[in-house]
Amino acid sequence: MGLRTVADIAAAGAPRPPEWAMTNLATALVETSGQHGDRPALRLDDRTMTYREFLDAARGVAGLLRSRDVGAGDRVGMVFPNVPAFPVVFYGALLAGCVVVPMNPLLKGREIEFYLDDAGMSLVFAWDQAADAAREAAQGRDIEVVAVDAAGPDDGTLEGAAPLDEPVDRDDDDTAVILYTSGTTGSPKGAELTHANLATNARTSTTTLTELGPDDVVMGCLPLFHVFGLTCGLNSAVRSGACLTLLPRFDGTKALSMIGRDHVTVFEGVPTMYSGLLHVEDREQYDVSSLRCCISGGSAMPVEVLREFEETFGCIVLEGYGLSETSPVASFNHPHAERKAGSVGTPVAGMELRLVDDDGEDVTGDDPGEIAIRGEGLMKGYWGRPEATAESIPDGWFRTGDVARRDDDGYYFIVDRKKEMIIRGGYNVYPREIEEALYEHSAVAEVAVIGIAHRDLGEEVGAAVALRPGAEVDVEELRDFAKERVAAYKYPRHVWLLDELPKGPTGKILRREVEPPEDL
Repeated sequence: MGLRTVADIAAAGAPRPPEWAMTNLATALVETSGQHGDRPALRLDDRTMTYREFLDAARGVAGLLRSRDVGAGDRVGMVFPNVPAFPVVFYGALLAGCVVVPMNPLLKGREIEFYLDDAGMSLVFAWDQAADAAREAAQGRDIEVVAVDAAGPDDGTLEGAAPLDEPVDRDDDDTAVILYTSGTTGSPKGAELTHANLATNARTSTTTLTELGPDDVVMGCLPLFHVFGLTCGLNSAVRSGACLTLLPRFDGTKALSMIGRDHVTVFEGVPTMYSGLLHVEDREQYDVSSLRCCISGGSAMPVEVLREFEETFGCIVLEGYGLSETSPVASFNHPHAERKAGSVGTPVAGMELRLVDDDGEDVTGDDPGEIAIRGEGLMKGYWGRPEATAESIPDGWFRTGDVARRDDDGYYFIVDRKKEMIIRGGYNVYPREIEEALYEHSAVAEVAVIGIAHRDLGEEVGAAVALRPGAEVDVEELRDFAKERVAAYKYPRHVWLLDELPKGPTGKILRREVEPPEDL
């Protein structure tokens, strides 16, 4: 049974019969190349690769893996930024039936070691500028490291390896990718995403989020080794025949110039990227008239940032929600429905959301609860961690650790991470609410609110703030500003300024890495 029928069944709310098999996720590249072979698939500045060239290069990678006896089910590592080599190696490994394990190219050798051992990798492809770290990690292990440049493996690397003609057959429940989630405590866990997980979520992204077609150009500034960029950027572009224009390292000025140069129609980013575009000097001088759709995810977008972006650039931003464990899209402000600022929308086709309390019982009314998710995008489980899988999915519903409320129209509003909630003197304080208040100050560019240990109250509320370029304000003014906008027990008694807040690979602000000054 083909992908279209399975997707239609899932969209109608029926479970996917386990005996129905889907073809390899990489079949999408084969089909798109056949339909749009001469159209641009990947762009990096002045270099463009057509879909036919993309498929030929991926087939070469698959042939190389076969020549090394690396095939169906074997784990293949990737250490690349957003350069053409990433899509080429990713789809090449899938064509060969392998399980792909993308890694952050900024990882050091000792960090890569964990992924090599935990996933049990057979081979690692690494960008030439990250190859030394990969080789350091592979020392003493029977793991080959293949270094390639930004374009992908050259003829010398592929010499003697015949290209693979057809994708290796895989079933819909076979693992396609292992994406490691950073979590808030302990070692990273590898979320096993199947061919069906990724195929259906790419379908949802293409048809629901962005309505992509072969005439579209997608901004590829989200890291492809992260699930948001992988699914909503790369896999969705391949499925629809759109062009993905790549930006290896996000820079607001560069991104704005690319929008005009490449006639970008769809911008996908995390909130800090939208803030970055707003902070570009002479931002109004850039041509962004080609934009028709902007989507945001990864973390909750401050309403003030959303409002200012839309006023400045004249393009509406639609916000969604998901996690690595859900492939990722679970809910979204659908393009042809009411958009509610501050909301992550309603469940997408094939996914279900509910709010539960600590006992797993449904939360009703306006009370916040933990988001639980099930559906076609839900991961197979955590690689090699059955106990962690059972704990996070105790009854078929994945416990996200995110707290939200739901309005009468079924729209979800993220309140905060359950684990990051501050309990001050017995009162619950959700950091995002305080951050939203501080974002309303004209001098504030970024803010992270955290709990600080307190002898009497248990925790006190603290706020780390980064200012906009050229802005000046003292911490007392910021504290009083927040005090005027939130309840007395909520406002941050401690405020301090930083040049920049710590961020993860996608640009998401990492509250857990924010530390208060020693003199507090």
